[in-house]
Amino acid sequence: MVRRTAYLERLVSWKDEQVIKVVTGIRRCGKSTLLKQYQELLREQGAAEEQIISINFEELEYEPLLEYHALYQYVKERLCPGKMTYIFLDEIQKVDSFQKVVDSLYVKENTDLYITGSNAYLLSGDLATLLTGRYVELSMLPLSFREYMEITGAQGDAAFAEYLKYGGLPYVASMEKTEEKVSTYLEGIYNTVIVKDIEDRQSRKESDPDKRKVTDITLLKTIARYLASVIGSQVSVKSVADYLTSNGRKVSPNTVDDYMEALTESFIFYPVERFDIVGKQVLKTNQKWYMVDLGLRGHILPRRNYDLGFSLENVVYFELLRRGYQVNIGKVGSGEVDFVAQKQGTLTYFQVTADMTAQETFEREMKPLRAIRDNYPKVVLTLDRFTPGDYEGIQVLQVTDWLLGKWKRR
Repeated sequence: MVRRTAYLERLVSWKDEQVIKVVTGIRRCGKSTLLKQYQELLREQGAAEEQIISINFEELEYEPLLEYHALYQYVKERLCPGKMTYIFLDEIQKVDSFQKVVDSLYVKENTDLYITGSNAYLLSGDLATLLTGRYVELSMLPLSFREYMEITGAQGDAAFAEYLKYGGLPYVASMEKTEEKVSTYLEGIYNTVIVKDIEDRQSRKESDPDKRKVTDITLLKTIARYLASVIGSQVSVKSVADYLTSNGRKVSPNTVDDYMEALTESFIFYPVERFDIVGKQVLKTNQKWYMVDLGLRGHILPRRNYDLGFSLENVVYFELLRRGYQVNIGKVGSGEVDFVAQKQGTLTYFQVTADMTAQETFEREMKPLRAIRDNYPKVVLTLDRFTPGDYEGIQVLQVTDWLLGKWKRR
């Protein structure tokens, strides 16, 4: 069981603070394991067993607590007077009106509350309104390449090829990897996310007349396959609707928008907005979409080779999120920079390409970065090991070295 050190450190940094810790992320990315690891850490630091209340709503023994009054009474009876009680509610979105329980526990003295959910709708609607300014969100992702190497023991280029193929879901990394086993596991995860988690989403939206239901699972899967096939390309609701129409399925843009939103809320796809580098403003049109796990992507697409460059782009995007960056796609004149990464008021510009050994490719990747007239760092990440170096202030780095932390921003 790999220790998710970065996420644990973030939880520890908020320990005993009067804010609710909300851990979100796609199903099976490791949220429950993280809570167990954190509970063990609390015990090591001296917390008594009765100070820890842990409920996983995916376990059958807690089914009676899916009614919010019963849940509240259960937790209330187990609070430790005069001591801090650490409360862990895993997959809390399964409880109807859970926000009432969360709010009531939050206002009690000596409670430290941690909740998880597999759908972004957890933090919308009533709960977001109720808890504005009273929670912090920890967005959890599948394993990084570094973590994948730690858990598998794989090394070098073979490890990265395996990571690109199988993705970073923790159980996939630790299992015996045969095509049949991996495919069966990923099929279960994918169907659960597409069907079960989105059904949970629907139950939260029953009272919202402005939201149309996502009921056509075949359409949802078709849209998911299309988005998976065009990661790294500009996508709009209209372009998806046009694609469906050209394939004999006429669907309104409003319906497409609702279904794309459902895929986003389930943390399976992440839309990224474009940023005008010169005008310093976010552009609301033609986002790019990235898929949270390349193993899932490979599973749902027809068996053929896809552009390696876009797969690398996908990996780099999520690594930037892990490192705490706010990420946009960059527009500079008529050119494009793959990523504009911002953290603590500082920008870093990234280009991603599989190979830069061809002069034409080298110039194509360098041109947008040279057009940027500020002094923030500019980086090109590539798989090839021949071109890395410093080119008039633009750093060309080998991508696996960067993923493993062998380069630090100047």
